Amino acid sequence: MSSESLEDQKLPLAYVCEVQGSDQEGLGTEKMPYKTLLKAVEKFKSERQYLIRKDVKEGYQPAPKSALKKALKQADINEKKLLKQKERSEQESIEQQKQLEQTLKRLEEAKLVKLEVDPSLPVAKKCRIKDLVEQRSKRAMVEGWVHRMRVQGKDMMFLVLRDGYGYLQVVLTGKLCHTFDALTLTVESTVRCYGVIQVTPEGKTTPGGHEMICDYWEVLGKAPSGDEAFTNKVTADSSPDLLMDQRHLVLRGETASSCLKVRAGVLKAFRDYFYKRSVTEVTPPLMVQTQVEGGSTLFSFDYYGEPAYLTQSSQLYLETCLASLGDVYCITDSFRAEKSLTRRHLSEFTHCEAEFSFITFDEMLDFLEDMIVSIVDQVVNDPICGPLVKELNPNFVAPKKPFRRMDYADAIRWLNENGVKKDILDENGIKIGEEDYVFGEDIPESPERRMTDTLNEPILLCRFPKEIKSFYMKKDPNDPRLTESVDVLMPGVGEIVGGSMRMTDIDELMQGYAREGINPEPYYWFTDQRKYGTCEHGGFGLGLERFLAWILNRFSVKEVCLYPRYMGRCQP
Repeated sequence: MSSESLEDQKLPLAYVCEVQGSDQEGLGTEKMPYKTLLKAVEKFKSERQYLIRKDVKEGYQPAPKSALKKALKQADINEKKLLKQKERSEQESIEQQKQLEQTLKRLEEAKLVKLEVDPSLPVAKKCRIKDLVEQRSKRAMVEGWVHRMRVQGKDMMFLVLRDGYGYLQVVLTGKLCHTFDALTLTVESTVRCYGVIQVTPEGKTTPGGHEMICDYWEVLGKAPSGDEAFTNKVTADSSPDLLMDQRHLVLRGETASSCLKVRAGVLKAFRDYFYKRSVTEVTPPLMVQTQVEGGSTLFSFDYYGEPAYLTQSSQLYLETCLASLGDVYCITDSFRAEKSLTRRHLSEFTHCEAEFSFITFDEMLDFLEDMIVSIVDQVVNDPICGPLVKELNPNFVAPKKPFRRMDYADAIRWLNENGVKKDILDENGIKIGEEDYVFGEDIPESPERRMTDTLNEPILLCRFPKEIKSFYMKKDPNDPRLTESVDVLMPGVGEIVGGSMRMTDIDELMQGYAREGINPEPYYWFTDQRKYGTCEHGGFGLGLERFLAWILNRFSVKEVCLYPRYMGRCQP
C-alpha cells in the first residue's frame, strides 16, 4: 500500500521520536515511541499513520512520503529475509534430527561389531613406547592414554598414544574403526593396542620414526565427553589460576611433562656429581625450632605444645655432619613464608645444599663453577633430557668456565655508571625521584637482573656487606665490613645460588646471634661445632626451580614444579 493511501485513511497513529525513542522498549505510542521509522513500520505495516519527531521542540510531524516508502520497502525485504532464515533454520533442524537418528542407528549397529584377536598372528610382546625401536617389524602390545586422535573417513583412524615414556602413532583401519568404542572414543581414554611396528614411510613423520599398524585394540578406561571432556577442562586460553586448579590435567601436556622429565634428569646429575666427588647425601629434618634466613619468613606450627617451624634451610644441620661424614649435601624441600607473587618466588622449593670442611673461599667458588658447568653438560648430552632442553629452549648456550667474578662494590659501581637508579618513594610508596645506589644497600632483584642480562654471562657476585647477609657468614679477612659470600647470577633468571664461608670463631658467632637478636640457646648444637674442633668451612644453597627455569627458559619457576606452592595456592 502506498504512503498516499495511508494519509487518506483515518488510521491509528504510530509515533517515532529520533531523540527519545527506543526500538527495544518502545510501543509506538506518544509516551513510548520507537526510535526509527523502520522499526515502527516493521511492527504495524500499513495499519498506522506515522508521525515522526526529529527535535523535541518542533513536535511530531507526518512522516515524509519518501521516507515512509523507503521504510516500507526495507521492512518488506527484512520480512522476506526472516522468512528465509526461519525456513533455513527449520531445514537445518530437520537435517540435524536426521543426522542424530543416523548417528544413533550407527551406534546401535556398532554395538553389534565385535573384535577378536586373530589366533594365527604371532604373540605380541608387551612393550613400553620407548622400547619399540627393537620391536620394529614385529608384533607388539602397547598400553597408554589417547593423547591425540584423528578420524579419516569411515575406515581409518589415527591415534597418538602416550604412556609417560614416549608417543606412538597407531593406525586403525576397517572393522577396527566400526566398533562402538571407536565411534565414541575420547582424548585421554586409556587403550590397549596390538599390531606390527613399522618404520614410517618416507616423506612422513611420526613420533619415534615408526607407527603401529593395529590388528586388535580395546578400551581400558573411557574418558568423559561433553562438558567434562579433557579438551574443555584445559584450553590454551585458560586463565593461570584455572590452569593451576587443573594442574593434575596440565601435567599430561607435552610441555609440562617435558619440564618434569628434565627436572628428574637434573636431580640425577646433581647426585652423580656429588657421588663422584665423595660428597655424602644426608636427609636433615624439615621440622625445626631454629631459623636460618630471618624470622619473618618462617612457617610456624604447634609441635606437641611447643613452637616449631618448617625449615628455611638445612645448612645448619649439614654443618654438624662434617666431622663425621666429611663433605655432605642434601636435596630436600625448604620453606619461605614470603608474601610475594613474583615469577621467581615459591613458598616451598627444592633446595640443593652442600657444606665442605677445610676449604677456602676461592676453592668454593671453583667448585660452584665446575658443578654448574658439569651438571649442565650432563643434562644437555643426556639422550632423554638433551632433546627436551633443545625443544624447550632452542637458543640455550651451555656456560663455560671461568665465570665472571665481580665484587659487590663493583656491582654498585656498575649500576651507577650505567644509569640504573634507585627509586625514591614518599610515605605512601609513590615514586618522587631517583638516586644512585650506595655501598651497604641490598641490590634488589630488578637492577640485579638488568646487570646480569646486560652482561649476558654467569656472574659470581662476591663479598657482600655483613649487614645484609646472614649472621653465620664469615667476615672477609681483608675487609671486616664484608663477608666471604657469593651469589651465582644467571642471565634471564638472576640468582640461582647463594653461598658463603661460615664463621669458625665461637665468640664471633655469639656476636652474630646478638646482632640479629637471636637467642643462642636453641642453637647450642650448632654453636658446639665451633667448640669441639672448629675448622674453615663453607657451603651453598641452590634453588632447583630457578636452575631449571634458566636452562629451560621458563617465564616462571612455577612451570617447573609438580604442584607449586606460593601465597594463595596450596592445592591441588
